[in-house]
Amino acid sequence: MSKLQVNDIVNKDDDGSVGFSRGAVVTGVATATGVNVTGVVTATTFLGDVTGDVTGDVAGNVTGNVTGNINASSASGISTVGILTAYSSIHINVGSGSTE
Repeated sequence: MSKLQVNDIVNKDDDGSVGFSRGAVVTGVATATGVNVTGVVTATTFLGDVTGDVTGDVAGNVTGNVTGNINASSASGISTVGILTAYSSIHINVGSGSTE
């Protein structure tokens, strides 16, 4: 295996970033800023804003604003300010009482 130790990698004209036309495999910790990904991103943790469509299961808490639609038959614990559209019954807890 070869080893590459450099401080900076630029394109051949020295005026931009490099391309990985055949992909890149990163093992270990990768720290990056200003990354735009086309395709699939898999990670154990996402930190920061997510823009675009999220497809699949979300486990854990979503903190912040959700703009768009949440399409899930198992969605629970949703707090909303504004308009909530639901496909079937809604159970609302208000203080010690509740209404359906």
